[in-house]
Amino acid sequence: MEQRIGSGSQPLEGAGFDPAFIPGLTSPASVAPKGAKKEDAAEEAESEETALDDADEADEPGTEAADVIDDADDDAEDAVDEADEADDEDDAEDAPVDGPVFEAADRRARIAVDHKGVRLTLDDQECEFRWDEIGAIETESPRFGKRYTITVHTPDRRWYPIEIEATARSSFKEWDEQLDAVLDAYFEDGAEAAEETDAD
Repeated sequence: MEQRIGSGSQPLEGAGFDPAFIPGLTSPASVAPKGAKKEDAAEEAESEETALDDADEADEPGTEAADVIDDADDDAEDAVDEADEADDEDDAEDAPVDGPVFEAADRRARIAVDHKGVRLTLDDQECEFRWDEIGAIETESPRFGKRYTITVHTPDRRWYPIEIEATARSSFKEWDEQLDAVLDAYFEDGAEAAEETDAD
């Protein structure tokens, strides 16, 4: 009886093998079956050479393809100019704004709340929420211990907690007051928004 070295089964494809696999949206790079002929590979190589020759012809000036390529280059330059303008606007937004700001940090975690929204950082992971993405912000200070928990709730019923270790329990009251001031200044409750629409 012969024994084969290695697995006799084909490699798995799909979600069981690739966590980024989305059925119908992307197709995984499949392994060529063992019975594939070399002729198929030669035909593919010929079709690629033909495509390259067509592309070379398109580069000649005066052809429709060359005109399309020139238009695409102009569009790309316009997109770069727009991106530069957007960066200039972002720089203007980075300018200091008069208003309350809340920041708390420990050796691993950091939270910053200002006019832009809420930024949570834990080690090398970071997430940012604009004010329109936030449904609620919840704070919790333990009865014992020095870990202050802030949880950001989004309208789609997801929540993002972060714990910050305070140097002293007296920091909790101070942090609550600072966070309340920022939320009063920038965060709009659903009730306040409903009152404003009723007033209009």
